[in-house]
Amino acid sequence: MPHIEQHPAGEFCWIELGTTDQAAAKQFYGSLFGWKPNDMPMGPGEVYTIFQLEGRDCAAGYTLNPQRQPGVPPHWMVYIAVDSADDAVARVEEAGGTVLLAPFDVYTAGRMAVLQDPTGGTFSVWQAKDSKGTGIEGVDGTLCWADLMTGDLEQARKFYAEVFGWAITPGPNDPSGYLHIKNGDKFIGGMPPGGLRPGVPPHWMAYFQVSSCDASVEKAKGLGARVYFGPETMENVGRWAVVGDPQGAGFSVFQPMMPHA
Repeated sequence: MPHIEQHPAGEFCWIELGTTDQAAAKQFYGSLFGWKPNDMPMGPGEVYTIFQLEGRDCAAGYTLNPQRQPGVPPHWMVYIAVDSADDAVARVEEAGGTVLLAPFDVYTAGRMAVLQDPTGGTFSVWQAKDSKGTGIEGVDGTLCWADLMTGDLEQARKFYAEVFGWAITPGPNDPSGYLHIKNGDKFIGGMPPGGLRPGVPPHWMAYFQVSSCDASVEKAKGLGARVYFGPETMENVGRWAVVGDPQGAGFSVFQPMMPHA
């Protein structure tokens, strides 16, 4: 079933866009993925846009504040489900991570914190209360994977295994050096080898599922996006590409390989 009622601890449970043009982002992602925007008041003159598919929450977006977030470029932020945001922050600090925003309550929706791993990748943790996070998966436009792009795989592997209990290992018969992230019984993401391109900071790359990678890339280009990589096929896995929305936030589209009948 594509509907999600609750995320187990350690799973990617939310995805959030910080952008410089919220109205343009709503148009772009609405056209590309069919997301329907639902604006919630967030403060004086500010709204938090919750995107929905089939009436279920699938992502969110807000306008970056240059006073509160100086120098932060448009980006996608992944959230990881935890039983206790405060306990997760303590584990992050013990493992050598940095607290960028200490735990705080988001009204009655949940409790969260913004953190940074020792290699520089940023992420948030979410302790669900009224809001469980994404409520749909397995259909076009939903979060399906996340890769940590970092220059120090071993340090990152040790940190995330310690904080979230993830099993982070190479795939069987895979000489590429790619590390697969398994949370419980479910593969949720990975850590590619090869380091980072010059000028690109460590980051989590979100993947959104699509039926046709090539058609989605062409549509994104027509809507003003830039293509950074691909489309390219991974044998026995699927076809993917990395694009940047018109404001510069990077993400990937992924077309899973259809199983043979």
